[in-house]
Amino acid sequence: MKVSELTALLEAENMTPGVEEDREVSCGYTCDLLSWVMAHGCEGMAWVTVQTHMNVVAVAALAEMACVILPENIDMPESILEKAADEGLRVLKSPLSAYTICGRMMAKGVPEKAE
Repeated sequence: MKVSELTALLEAENMTPGVEEDREVSCGYTCDLLSWVMAHGCEGMAWVTVQTHMNVVAVAALAEMACVILPENIDMPESILEKAADEGLRVLKSPLSAYTICGRMMAKGVPEKAE
């Protein structure tokens, strides 16, 4: 699934216009503990989190994730969105809960990260 397709599936808003939207999503993940995500994140991952600070961008960029998804219309500060765009990281904001986001991704065949 492409990030553009995921955006539609999750009724999401693209918070980083100009960042590539046709990146392939390899798997999905939900976690708010950054050290855990650093240990388990991977290239192409769609990461669902309620965290909105600069370290989210750093972790996602380091792992070369496809996107970060903010549930429940959580806003990310503009300065952090600018950094995400500079790093080529797509940030999505969805009105859906994290639970529903993961359920939709799983139902459409987005796999859980294989260990």
